Amino acid sequence: MTARLASVQVGRVAPLRPEAVPSAFIKRAVAGAVSVGALGLDGDAQADLTVHGGPEKAVYGYAADHYPVWASDFPMLAARFVPGSMGENLTVVALSEDDICVGDVHAIGTALLQVCQPRQPCFKLALALGEPRLGKAMVRNGRSGWYYRVLRDGAVTAGDELRLAERPNPNFAFSRLVTIVNLGGATMAEMRVMAEMPGIASRIAAKARAALAN
Repeated sequence: MTARLASVQVGRVAPLRPEAVPSAFIKRAVAGAVSVGALGLDGDAQADLTVHGGPEKAVYGYAADHYPVWASDFPMLAARFVPGSMGENLTVVALSEDDICVGDVHAIGTALLQVCQPRQPCFKLALALGEPRLGKAMVRNGRSGWYYRVLRDGAVTAGDELRLAERPNPNFAFSRLVTIVNLGGATMAEMRVMAEMPGIASRIAAKARAALAN
């Protein structure tokens, strides 16, 4: 099956209940083409720019195939696990962390996006879905989704195919990076690769260089 966008979502900052924490976690599906720039999708926002947003967290992608698994893990929330409920911008069919490599470049619509880092869940995931165990479960199971940086501005539309335009790191699976970022355990050889890896998020490369220097 060809990877494609099941849906495209954006969100505005609003109080996230029950604590009324400002957040743009709650997304709404957008019909038609949505412009994509260096800082993300037109109409999308972030409440706390110290940990969200920026060029290396510009667009958040998530595997649609994860939702039935989440529903099985948390049957009491099954009806809540629908595209966009993890706060993603792009819900992707037939593509997951196991299918991509760090630094992969995807041509989607007229935009060119590069996979650069996994999501690390924060407390807002639990607030949005009303389940405090979700963050730890995401860390354990690796169903984190991935952040893109934007290499070429353009527009994306639900239904667009994802075409692999470049794979600079074919020997470094993204699922392995998810494990390293969320659980640790990188080997020295992996640290050396990550320190200079094309396309990886700069903060991860910097942490690898710091670890090698110690």
